[in-house]
Amino acid sequence: MTLTANHIHQGDCVRTLEQIKAGSVDLVFADPPFNIGYDYDVYDDNRSQQDYLKWSAEWIQAVSKALKPTGSFWLAIGDEYAAELKLIAQDKANLFSRSWVIWYYTFGVNCVQGFSRSHTHLLHFVKDPKNFTFNATNPAVRVLSARQLVYADARANGNGRLPDNTWILRPQDTKAPAFDQMHDTWYFSRVAGTFKEREGFHGCQMPEQLLGRIIRVSSNPSDLVLDPFAGSGTTLAVAKKLGRQWMGIELSSEYVKRVTKRVAACHVGDPLEGPEDARTSAPRTSRGKSKLQLHNGRPLPKLDEDTQKGLIEAYQTTSQGHTTDFLLCEPDFNADFVDACKKRSLAGDAYSWNRLLLRIRKSGQLPRATQSQQRLTFADMDAYSVAAEIAMQLVTVDFDRTLDDILCSPNLAREFDRLAADFAPGFTPFHYRWAAITIRKRAKSSKELAKSQFIDWLTKRLPTARPLETCVTPKYDHPGVYILQGDECPLYVGETLNVKTRIEQILDTKAWGDLAPGSVRVFTDTEPQAQHGLQSILIAKTDPLLNSHLLRPDLMPFNRKRRPFHSLQSSGQGR
Repeated sequence: MTLTANHIHQGDCVRTLEQIKAGSVDLVFADPPFNIGYDYDVYDDNRSQQDYLKWSAEWIQAVSKALKPTGSFWLAIGDEYAAELKLIAQDKANLFSRSWVIWYYTFGVNCVQGFSRSHTHLLHFVKDPKNFTFNATNPAVRVLSARQLVYADARANGNGRLPDNTWILRPQDTKAPAFDQMHDTWYFSRVAGTFKEREGFHGCQMPEQLLGRIIRVSSNPSDLVLDPFAGSGTTLAVAKKLGRQWMGIELSSEYVKRVTKRVAACHVGDPLEGPEDARTSAPRTSRGKSKLQLHNGRPLPKLDEDTQKGLIEAYQTTSQGHTTDFLLCEPDFNADFVDACKKRSLAGDAYSWNRLLLRIRKSGQLPRATQSQQRLTFADMDAYSVAAEIAMQLVTVDFDRTLDDILCSPNLAREFDRLAADFAPGFTPFHYRWAAITIRKRAKSSKELAKSQFIDWLTKRLPTARPLETCVTPKYDHPGVYILQGDECPLYVGETLNVKTRIEQILDTKAWGDLAPGSVRVFTDTEPQAQHGLQSILIAKTDPLLNSHLLRPDLMPFNRKRRPFHSLQSSGQGR
């Protein structure tokens, strides 16, 4: 038996891990019992040392077998067995150690006859030390450097830096940021009983933001993330929110039921619970406030009169009368604008100049564009708008940035272009970026149309799924809406002016082939101008992996009527 993705499987972790297809998992995060006598509902957490280490070796070796050659394994463990499990992973499971991170948390466990426990070890292993996923440039992983936070040094890397190591003091009482996210002692609040994100049924719950950092840095969108000790389901919920496929194993049948409900209630693109930087929830006792101006975690220079004047001049000399949107969508124009800002010695970098330019536009103080922009209709963009939407979803969710943030950052914009070109090769960055802006602008009307005309599709039976190869005949040479189905979950809900052409494009594109779409459901009785409304309601019904969360309508008044297209299931035998 081979276990399926996007499910939580109930059963003994060792025997269930053995059912996973070898070399199929991209990332494993494991937070096993620490063998310290914790009161689980069905598991005995008070084994002999010999028994516990023997069991640990069995499941860690099974994890190694399940990992892809490029896979990563993160292990959360307490003081008592951290060193022993590290050696087991290296010596018995043939894994390579990359980092030993300390997670320091507030609301530590109080100890009467000793120091309060306020940290957990996070051990990072890979199968191949020369070939593994480590997304060092992901801005949601990087943190602000001391040069940015403290010294406002113009030489600072505008993208921040990766975490490193440090000693710490109580964070909220230090005069300088003596503890930052950049250190390998990570400061995230433990999920205490009074916290909003507390699920309540499991005493050892990880913060979503901590799992978000690990999943973002060690996997890519659509990768498979496995948690062999699902517990409260945080790993699975975060993986789903970040556009990954997920798989859980859990011994307790009661936990399985609760995790099933938790994961079903979240969607791709939902925000992670908890503050990204725990210092924001623990202010300094002096109540001091940083004067650094941030936008989505990035520092922005102060927009004083001279800076605004310089930005407007740079825009006027490089835009050739085009709009700011055109300037952001056309890489050569934006590069000229950035160079013009550098020549004027403006404080900041490309991201901050583009961001401030948008702020000036919003204030109404930017001169109007004089160049009439050629209007691109959705008919013009039909061949590549799907790729723009997918790239927008993958980058905004994985990097935790808005579309404007992406277009304002040349590095992120290039990553967006690369992803879009993977799904619809042969077009220019301007095409992909302009299509994404257009989709965002139309998102509101799509959602309104979904609720006004297509709400009945929440309960109606869907068309029969057909193999993709059967939909490239003249019968499908017309407009339509379609649901692209993967082996385990819906991949994408699209609308097109020609279903046959779209399916041919999917079959001929490597990025689609890597996702292994198995079948498609086609809707052909909707007026082309209304198809985006049907697309929107079907996104809400099927919860696909790749559609932009901007297109999912708010269906609070209709939740009682909703019947999910696919549901979580559990399988396996209890230990």
